[in-house]
Amino acid sequence: MRIIAAAGLLASLVVSSLMASQPARADLLPVPPFKGNDTGGIIAYSMATQTDARQVAVDHCARYGKVVKFLAIQAYEGGYISFACRWVPYGAADQPIRTLY
Repeated sequence: MRIIAAAGLLASLVVSSLMASQPARADLLPVPPFKGNDTGGIIAYSMATQTDARQVAVDHCARYGKVVKFLAIQAYEGGYISFACRWVPYGAADQPIRTLY
């Protein structure tokens, strides 16, 4: 039993040392220029400089019957524009914003 435990410990040390010696590779799982779901998403800043990012976000949220709210912009190469898809209550456009008495 001790031999199996010692062999397992030695194998885990060898594997962890091999993994630690390899550099991290970001190109193994490429990030798409646009990614989102029903709660929101992100648009790569490089894509936003080539297309209308507002329209892309509006079209995406409209698929779920929601409206877009932009959250943040990282305005540099490699940055993202993040947005949230929010519900709008029925009749919200018909109600006045503020009532003065």
